Amino acid sequence: MAKRSSNKTHHRQLVPGGSQSDWVPRAIHGDQSAAAHASPSSSVTPRKGLAARRVLLLNASYEPLTTVAVRRAIVLMLRNRAEMLHSDPAGTVVHSAGRQVYVPSVIRLTTYVHVPYVARVPLTRSALMQRDRHRCGYCGAKADTIDHVVPRSRGGEHVWENCVACCARCNHKKADRLLSELGWTLRTILRPPAGRHWYLISKIDTFDPVWGDYVPALESA
Repeated sequence: MAKRSSNKTHHRQLVPGGSQSDWVPRAIHGDQSAAAHASPSSSVTPRKGLAARRVLLLNASYEPLTTVAVRRAIVLMLRNRAEMLHSDPAGTVVHSAGRQVYVPSVIRLTTYVHVPYVARVPLTRSALMQRDRHRCGYCGAKADTIDHVVPRSRGGEHVWENCVACCARCNHKKADRLLSELGWTLRTILRPPAGRHWYLISKIDTFDPVWGDYVPALESA
């Protein structure tokens, strides 16, 4: 984990009505059109193939905040709102008439953003697989689906405490039966994940392995 910056930080208000996955300072939201007002030599637009790629955005304290589009990440760097910590592992570069910019994988805000705490992490497939380390909660094999411990057809809820990562074999064998009917037990106690970074994990489907240096709970399937 990188050390925290000693630069003086300033708290910024969040944008009213913005989603929690778009936590960025009000001043930065105004930079969406920054490239259009920059000089031709500093206006850089990523290639079309990069449109779906995401960049990890860290707070000035190195706390993971969200992911942003490549174009937004480059605009933040051009406006000195963020610095690049890691570039794209493939060394991808985007060009303008007078300069080139390496496509980032991780950037860090230069000023601190105060983020309200989210107590309950949304239950998503991505976050549940990360919580269970992509391992079946029944046999320990590689998981490729999600199972409701108490089947929904028998009153089970779609909550953290009743959902577990599961392999296709166990999922098929269990069907709509209870664990007591099969004589099965869970390998771990099912709990909601805790920590600010888990809200971000619930929104991530694919990620760069280097993100794991800043979001420790992340691991590939």
